[in-house]
Amino acid sequence: MKNILVLCTGNSCRSQMAHGYLEHFLKGRAQVYSAGIATHGLNPQAVKFMKEDGIDISNHTSNLIDDYMDIQFDLILTVCDHANETCPYFPSTAQKLHQNFEDPSKFIGDEEATAVKFRLVRDQIKNYCQDLAQQLN
Repeated sequence: MKNILVLCTGNSCRSQMAHGYLEHFLKGRAQVYSAGIATHGLNPQAVKFMKEDGIDISNHTSNLIDDYMDIQFDLILTVCDHANETCPYFPSTAQKLHQNFEDPSKFIGDEEATAVKFRLVRDQIKNYCQDLAQQLN
């Protein structure tokens, strides 16, 4: 079974969404982990808008990349430019992929505009993860 790590800055939003979608689309064909350079806790809006799309990530935890130093990863996916550029050295022979997604938690707007932004980014992550899962078959 493949081990996949999704990496972001704070492991609170984008990496958590990608983690949820990869688990969903890979249906047990890989063990998916997510981590951050720091931990910012699980973003409640990410949980809300993932649940709206039928994916429950409420049991996820915000983890540091250091928590996974002993795991041999087959694929490491960075989902933000900051993590891609500043990730500390992580010894691995894993294939590395990068796709930057805008951070919806940084969006400033009213409740309706924020919901639109979260759904937009969520759907971008969903499409990316669905395509990636098909490639991994």
